[in-house]
Amino acid sequence: MPRKTPALRAFVSLWLRAFALVLLVTSVRADDAGVEKLRAEVATKGWLLFSAKTANGDYDLFLSRPDGSARRPVTQTPDWSEFGGRFSPDSKRILYRRLKKGAEINHDLWGARGELVVADADGSNPVVSGGIGEYPWASWSPDGTQFACLYRHEGRVRIIDIASKKVVKEFPRRGIFQQMYWSPDGKRLVGTANVGGQDWNIVVIDIETGQATQISRGQNCTPDWFQGDSGRSIYSHRTPGIGGDYGSTMLMQATADGKTRKLVYGERGRHIYYGCTSPDDKYAIFSFPESDGGTDSPMAIVRMADTPIIVPEDYKELKALYPNANNGPVFRLTQPGFEPHWTYVEVGGK
Repeated sequence: MPRKTPALRAFVSLWLRAFALVLLVTSVRADDAGVEKLRAEVATKGWLLFSAKTANGDYDLFLSRPDGSARRPVTQTPDWSEFGGRFSPDSKRILYRRLKKGAEINHDLWGARGELVVADADGSNPVVSGGIGEYPWASWSPDGTQFACLYRHEGRVRIIDIASKKVVKEFPRRGIFQQMYWSPDGKRLVGTANVGGQDWNIVVIDIETGQATQISRGQNCTPDWFQGDSGRSIYSHRTPGIGGDYGSTMLMQATADGKTRKLVYGERGRHIYYGCTSPDDKYAIFSFPESDGGTDSPMAIVRMADTPIIVPEDYKELKALYPNANNGPVFRLTQPGFEPHWTYVEVGGK
């Protein structure tokens, strides 16, 4: 074979670099196209409700389309911070909690702090329900007539009639100490629990029998239900050593019987929290603070059919556990949001 001349070698090298650049640009454009397709797909699918810090330094509740457009305030109270917004099952009302401006909103403990408020879905007609710390971790019943509340120090869960404020049922909390939500079918509760002396497990309680099922072990928190599937929970999980000594928090899903756990999303250098599905469970929205437990961090949306997703592609520690994971698309909203909730119902303006 003839030897390559310096000119030929230079030409080949230049050609290879140009070819690699074309491949890179093509890949970036394909990624951008995938993200844009996802953005357009969700743009008109209802509304997001979330809390975010204002220029005044307090937290207000906001509504926006899932692509971040049409953002508008639900609360505008410079002396108060509102957070933990949650649509009622029919999306006609919201509940949330409020604290005096300047008080810390702890991402673990927020549901037991401040006052519970119930308002129309657009934020009008707010009514404060109880005093500071009352109705802790209140979550809607499927018909919107009751709250399930978690009384950690008393060791009880109480079902409370909203109209009369009477306790209609109570039972042991089975280790759940925070972040408790009622399933869409009304049969179960899910929460972060202490089990066998180990905190940060995810536990499901059967309301009828009081039986508890542990669905995930280890460093877990912020569980919620799939909105359209009472047999699945979405939650955050951190494994020390994955993505660093401390570990990076990833978004997981598990079945209510505790038999199956799957990765939804993991990103190197980020902690994935506050996961929530769309009403039809086709999408998931979450926040991704750089620091563990941040409350003022950007949000992102993924298509559940594309999961599990790992970003970036060379996140080798996590990729070793989930070799068949994809790397996108991931639509990143430009705005921060704490504890987002999603409805497909049209929410009118004030």
